[in-house]
Amino acid sequence: MHSSKTALLIGASGLVGNYLVFKLLQSDRYEKVITLVRRPMHLKHPKLDERVVDFDQLSFEDVAGADDMFCCLGTTIKQAGSKEAFRKVDLIYPVKVGKLALETGAKQYLLVSSIGANAQSSIFYSKTKGEVEAQIAALGYPNYTIFRPSMLLGKRKQFRLGEELGKVVNLVLSPITLLVPPLRKYKGIQASKVASAMLDIASQEVPGQHIIESNDLQRY
Repeated sequence: MHSSKTALLIGASGLVGNYLVFKLLQSDRYEKVITLVRRPMHLKHPKLDERVVDFDQLSFEDVAGADDMFCCLGTTIKQAGSKEAFRKVDLIYPVKVGKLALETGAKQYLLVSSIGANAQSSIFYSKTKGEVEAQIAALGYPNYTIFRPSMLLGKRKQFRLGEELGKVVNLVLSPITLLVPPLRKYKGIQASKVASAMLDIASQEVPGQHIIESNDLQRY
């Protein structure tokens, strides 16, 4: 059955976001998919509404019309250039867009966070992820789901040394996780599975706030 829903996605050029944008476009749930990007992605699809924006100067018009808000934004300190720039991408922008989308009628927020997210953590990355989870929760979305994947697997356009080393570690750990269940959430996960989970959960429209850990994402 076709639906008249509109999806809003930020982070479409990232690993999970790139998989997700195609899944959203193929889904009968959405008649329109809005992507907010800093640079054109040069994708063409009748359902796609790509909006090139300045995330520091967003307006209501940039996000207007969304029912479901998807956030796949994420960077590294190395890519961002500083901790302050990292927090802009991973914390300030997701909250800012979420607030505007909620005020223009969005009912769901689906956020890609990270395993170990904790606002009280002494680790900067984990602390930032925990803070963005909490600040979006405080916005008051009727439906809010956090996805906490472990190391993301898939082919990125940009090389990340940490992830390449992590893939080697994942190969070593994978057999061990089968024998030690508590370690399963640390097993690397394909980015496509995270994208599939996001679309599936959005389609269920379950009220309240929910957290999906990495080991539960593996079934997708």
